[in-house]
Amino acid sequence: MKNFTDQQKGSLLAFVAVMFITPDSLFIRLSNLDTWGLVFYRGVIPFFAVLFVMLIIYKLNFFKMLLSSGYHGLIYISTFSVTNITFVVSIQNTNVANTLVMIATAPMLSAILGATFLKEPPDKKTWISIIITFLAIIYIFFDSIKLGNFYGDILGFITAIGLAVGAVTIRSARSKNLVPAAVVGKLFVAVFALFFIESFDLENNDLIIVPLMCILCVAIPFVLVTIAPRFIPAAEVNLFFLLETIIGPIWVWLIIKEQPSIETLQGGVIIIATIAVHSFLKIKNS
Repeated sequence: MKNFTDQQKGSLLAFVAVMFITPDSLFIRLSNLDTWGLVFYRGVIPFFAVLFVMLIIYKLNFFKMLLSSGYHGLIYISTFSVTNITFVVSIQNTNVANTLVMIATAPMLSAILGATFLKEPPDKKTWISIIITFLAIIYIFFDSIKLGNFYGDILGFITAIGLAVGAVTIRSARSKNLVPAAVVGKLFVAVFALFFIESFDLENNDLIIVPLMCILCVAIPFVLVTIAPRFIPAAEVNLFFLLETIIGPIWVWLIIKEQPSIETLQGGVIIIATIAVHSFLKIKNS
């Protein structure tokens, strides 16, 4: 990636991360584990997997990077831990499409936070993309709100806030590597889940589904998402998460027949088209 511009690096990292994340909701639905069992394994497996790789690459410098992350690291550990918990609990308490639609507000929140705290107001292209996708989100959500799953929806929105705060935190600490902080955040998630977990047993399909989900949909993406905002603004990183808003429910629809509404499909087409055009223009200009 040496010959890539920062725009190209950040866009590629964010895109690949979100593509890995898209089947995550499906795996959560397919698992027979209780909510806190899922939260525990989604914390402990990525923690050991990424820690192992980081120690091989950086050795003891891993701990130096963690300590040097300072208050940025503490903020990221907090937001990363919260979003990892609220996402799973939200998926378990509402329609998958609802959770992902709420998370899709993250780019707008990132734009507001970035403009306020980093003096990085989004350019006209990004604002237009955010407005179009936000209108598509309202269109999708208008139908699904009739289900009344407010508890899950609220947790989905908290997840969006956490993603926005986390992305802006990484952007403000571009000279620091916050992956070690994310690793610690995963440990916190696992420890928190210990207070509520009912069973550690992995049986039948869960023996395959849970480890696969934790590596492909959790460990790999969280490293990429933690690196991406070092190259492009937080709002642009979170724009890619809008792809999950439509692709995530489609996975669930195809495999377990939890059918998204026609509003979700129509709004999803608008979201994907907007992100594609926005990314193409940004990369072309870079």
